[in-house]
Amino acid sequence: MLNQKLFLSKKIFNKNVDMEATREGWGKALLNLGEKDPNVFVLCADLTDSTKCNYFKDKFLQRFIECGIAEQNMMAVASGLALSGKIPFVSNYAVFSPGINWSQVRVNVCQNGANVKIGGAHAGISVGPDGMSHQALEDMAIMRCLPGMVVLAPCDSLETYKATVAASQHKGPVYLRFAREKTPVMTSQKTPFKIGQAEIFKEGKDVSIIACGPLIYEALAAANELKKQGIDAEVINNHTIKPMDAKTICKSVGKTGVVVTVEEHQVMGGMGSAVCEVLAKNCPVPVEMLGTQDTFGESGQPDELLEKYGMKAKHIIAAVKKAMRRK
Repeated sequence: MLNQKLFLSKKIFNKNVDMEATREGWGKALLNLGEKDPNVFVLCADLTDSTKCNYFKDKFLQRFIECGIAEQNMMAVASGLALSGKIPFVSNYAVFSPGINWSQVRVNVCQNGANVKIGGAHAGISVGPDGMSHQALEDMAIMRCLPGMVVLAPCDSLETYKATVAASQHKGPVYLRFAREKTPVMTSQKTPFKIGQAEIFKEGKDVSIIACGPLIYEALAAANELKKQGIDAEVINNHTIKPMDAKTICKSVGKTGVVVTVEEHQVMGGMGSAVCEVLAKNCPVPVEMLGTQDTFGESGQPDELLEKYGMKAKHIIAAVKKAMRRK
């Protein structure tokens, strides 16, 4: 049964489920923050409409900086703004930021503890026809290793809105990743969000399915089907990749004794790796990790790619059964 304390929509498995891209939550939150705080600035590198920071630009042009296709310079400018007391939000595709300007993120932002918020759009395999060059599958790995960097991967547009607002209130660098395509809205305005606090979206006793981003929907769908087969899966929305909520994870694993991780990212260095680090230190158990397996993506329709690279509900079900056999 879904955890109604989190106010999840009862219609999430309905064909009429609300669909909205997570990047919409980013854009709407930037507009709201701009209205409330004159210190909020937004920077982009020639992807204003696509990353939805056009909402902010249209109303606060004097606080919007179009840097052009110069991602490294853009991050240096953002750091300067932050060190001058402003709250800069950098908006770009994740393959370009942090993909291209990682060195500036490391030195200009993290080494200075600069209060910069970085939005990485078009993350994951579901970017679709844009293909390998635009599918960020390594961004969480290269960002979570940076000292002082917070890494967030919200599950839907509403949670992305809340994550963006929470990032504005956090003192220090924050990275948020979000997707291109419309995905199911699973939460409501009342669903809690706190950096560093995972949420149990479905309680269970047989296996812990730990996921992040829009693939939470596939995890819930898998748990729904597993229930019919007599397997009671617990689903954790692990939206904060760093700092990881070790307490919630270990409490769940102490009950279930087996884990499946699910992410639209390379399994090496991503959320699954971060979960395994927690488990290795505190409560070692059998783990199966779903994500891209040491491979680049390719062009295709989003659903076709999720199918090919093994990230659909049926793949989660198979991984659960495999993990449970090792229990």
